[in-house]
Amino acid sequence: MITLPRLPRLLHPRHAQVVAKAVLWAMTLATVGVLFYIIYFVLRRGLGHVGWDFLTEMPRRSGSVGGIFSTIVGTLYVTGVGVVVATPIGLGAAIYLAEYTREGRLTRIVRFGAESLAGVPSIIFGLFGFAFFVTYLRFGWSILSGGLTLAFMILPTIIRTSEEALRAVPQSYREVALSLGASKWQAIVRVVMPAAAPGILTGIILGVGRSVSETAAVIFTSGVSLKMPHSLFDSTRTMSVHFYTLTMESISEPKAYATAAVLVITILLINVAAYTLMNRFTRKFR
Repeated sequence: MITLPRLPRLLHPRHAQVVAKAVLWAMTLATVGVLFYIIYFVLRRGLGHVGWDFLTEMPRRSGSVGGIFSTIVGTLYVTGVGVVVATPIGLGAAIYLAEYTREGRLTRIVRFGAESLAGVPSIIFGLFGFAFFVTYLRFGWSILSGGLTLAFMILPTIIRTSEEALRAVPQSYREVALSLGASKWQAIVRVVMPAAAPGILTGIILGVGRSVSETAAVIFTSGVSLKMPHSLFDSTRTMSVHFYTLTMESISEPKAYATAAVLVITILLINVAAYTLMNRFTRKFR
């Protein structure tokens, strides 16, 4: 029998608990502090240049004059296409993994594929979207090419979060529904999915947030056109690409910070809406 040497007791257990809690609080406050400092830095430099005209006017002279209305519309279109395509596929895959299969080689392969896809850099997605959607399928630089590329990017997030949310629902919910005569699909749709809705919604909102802020994958697929898009096959420029272009080409620093401020506020509003909906679902099914 191997005996481990006793470590010297440097602190009393009660004092060690206090120190550990203080360290954890310090780490938490540091993380939150960095977040708030970034938000404050961007908003302090950008909000002063944001106004109604900036939000509603079309950009002119490569974005140095005018507003960002077309980029807001482009961001909504590209993000909408990505989420609409990825949500049913991701949710269907999650339901299959959580409800219709047992742990085995197939489920491990699917999870490994989803996790590997989540680790691919966004620039690789951009190059893939350019080669496949823009060039091979001849969609061109368009909203459709950008949205489909984003769908591939956010698919792993939706699959994993939805699967975990479905598995977190107690098995008794399924057993009661089946005992009352419901089919397996009816039990999933009417009992399991409503109970797992907060987790599923979290995955979708995370996908929306990543889509709104993505730059590398979109610039290769949606293009950089400042014109107002009128169809899925029109090129467009998202707010993140617009901010990147204004900064890298030194077109207008005030417009760049103003665009960044609008982008940050948009993401914050998305997160607030997500938490509000999650709390409502949680109270409803608690």
